[in-house]
Amino acid sequence: MNEKFDALVVGAGHNGLTTAAYLQRAGLRTLVVERNPWIGGAAVSRELYPGFTYSNCSYVCSLMRPQIMRDLDLPAHGLQVIPFKGSVTMTADGGYFCSYLDHEQNRREMARYSPRDAEAYDDYGAEVLRQCRFIKDTLLMTPPDPTSLKPRDLKGMAWLGRRFAALGEEWMADTIRFWAMSCADFLDQYFENDVIKGHLAGSSIIGTALGPRSPGSAYVLLHHYMGEVDGNIGAWGYARGGMGSVSMALASAFRAAGGTVRTDAPVERILVRDGRARGVVLEGGEEIFATRVVSNMDVKRTFLECVDAGDLPETFRRRVEHFKIRGSSGKLNIALDGLPSFPSIPDDCPARTGDMHVSDSIEYLERGYDDWKSGTWSRRPYVDMMIPTLTDPTMAPPGKHFMSVFVQYVPPKVHGRDWTDADRDAFRDTVIDRIAEFSPDFKQLILHAEVRTPRELEAEVGLTEGNIFQGELTMDQLLFNRPVPGYAQYRTPVKNLYLCGSSTHPGGGVMGAPGANAAREVIRDARP
Repeated sequence: MNEKFDALVVGAGHNGLTTAAYLQRAGLRTLVVERNPWIGGAAVSRELYPGFTYSNCSYVCSLMRPQIMRDLDLPAHGLQVIPFKGSVTMTADGGYFCSYLDHEQNRREMARYSPRDAEAYDDYGAEVLRQCRFIKDTLLMTPPDPTSLKPRDLKGMAWLGRRFAALGEEWMADTIRFWAMSCADFLDQYFENDVIKGHLAGSSIIGTALGPRSPGSAYVLLHHYMGEVDGNIGAWGYARGGMGSVSMALASAFRAAGGTVRTDAPVERILVRDGRARGVVLEGGEEIFATRVVSNMDVKRTFLECVDAGDLPETFRRRVEHFKIRGSSGKLNIALDGLPSFPSIPDDCPARTGDMHVSDSIEYLERGYDDWKSGTWSRRPYVDMMIPTLTDPTMAPPGKHFMSVFVQYVPPKVHGRDWTDADRDAFRDTVIDRIAEFSPDFKQLILHAEVRTPRELEAEVGLTEGNIFQGELTMDQLLFNRPVPGYAQYRTPVKNLYLCGSSTHPGGGVMGAPGANAAREVIRDARP
């Protein structure tokens, strides 16, 4: 392939496809190269057991920005998101606690455990909504550089300052505290019941190497509350056909505009000559030339593996080396011969169609984090499982079901060494045994189980250490610090080399915002 493209995107994950679709629609002839024979990165659907469609990595749709869905007309390209009706936590004593989309229904459920907490729920909801609204408007913006005197950066900093000042003195102080505090401390301000706090705290640890008592975990909780399905902030839903439907819709929008996706094309090196990106070299030696290269790989994989050290400033490379990417998650995808029973959850509970948690206190979550810190997977893990086929029966044969099981905590190495197959199988057994404590017929219904530790997530999806957010979502790695101070505007020290993945602002999750933001900057630079 000797032709030269206006832009080349490395990686057909959802952010890479988002960037490519915007670039192609702006008139830049764009090629996407993907190392796997399939597209989607972590937002992928695959049939690994006959008749069953697995959402292999990401498993729910909530953070995808509505503006991107409108801009690229994703529903016209087949994307359908079905909101689910709530979630439920099963308790050790055989009870359950549900949360619902309806505010008053949530209050009544909390009152079963604590009338005081039910009264506090309004204040809690108002605080979360206020924080979400403050952050939400920053998701699709390019972070201003606070050290720059360029008019654009000064204007951006002034906008942030006005937004912050508009909160008022009391809320300004609360916001500063919120961004730095632990989820446990935040929830303690409103609630007293352990089950309620344990249920809510689960969102603060997903995908992050923090415990609920770690400073900064309150923001992670907020990050997962910023989802929007049909206009409901915090609502989550299923992409019909699995999460690969998101990527397929993006790819369809890209191809409809004239773009090209090439699979089975692993990039070995990004070509840099005279300080400028010129294209890529594939494994096997093939060179593909492009005026601009956009990497959807994480920042470490991009600069420590695919760019020669001599083409980078030493200070920048050192900062990249110290960027925090720590794997903490695992995943099981399970084909079931029927619907498992969960005696603790009433049959008519609508939250059964959403996520079902095994974690009934903050203490439970913190003990699981202690195992991760000691170098092993949680012996009593946080389990976030769901059965999408209750809502989308197309993912399994009639009468059968698919279960997605997300797990915290799972370290990138086991006691400092690489994972073995025996470790993976022991981790699988730990998770299955834990679920079976709440579902007596679960084990008998298992037909097949795909197990993904950080080893598989790195080897198959390209996520360094298996980190699903391509980097920790902590204050030192957010906004104009993400991924590296001075390079948070999707550009890099190499001219015409850009980043568009979740290592950039605003971070991880299937939201498409990093990809859309990066595309805007590439298009800006491409203008005559």
